[in-house]
Amino acid sequence: MLENYYRELVCFLNAKLGNRQVAEDVVHDAYLRVLERSSDTPIKQPRAFLYRTALNLVIDDHRRNALRQVESLEVLGSEERYVSPSPLNSLDHGQRIDMLQRALAELPQLCRESFLLRKIEGLTHPQIAEHLGISKAMVEKHIVNAMKHCRVRMRQWDAH
Repeated sequence: MLENYYRELVCFLNAKLGNRQVAEDVVHDAYLRVLERSSDTPIKQPRAFLYRTALNLVIDDHRRNALRQVESLEVLGSEERYVSPSPLNSLDHGQRIDMLQRALAELPQLCRESFLLRKIEGLTHPQIAEHLGISKAMVEKHIVNAMKHCRVRMRQWDAH
């Protein structure tokens, strides 16, 4: 259902932001936010909900960037920024990485490759489509499906 709005939302954000790469990243993050939603209440207007989520992410990013620009150099140099995570957090992070790798291994090859080329290599959808010899629409579907699959599997494993 939500996959139907992907291109439309990318075009909308591209027009607002003037950068297709950033627009695609925001849309991916918006999809993740919607998929991570903990509420069991069905979304009555999925298109509007997805758009609002994406716009909120753009606004949040803008605010974060504005705050970063006014931070003093003293704050940036403070030791608090370099505190290493506790061993428990590191272990949890390592376990989550392992779970993500297992979830990705369950995906069909083109789906997994599309996702990794986008998220790890940073390729654009047209570049991935050319690299894999598939349409841009298939690349978009593969990436959304991979995110959905990983989210579901991570939740399942977290529940145990």
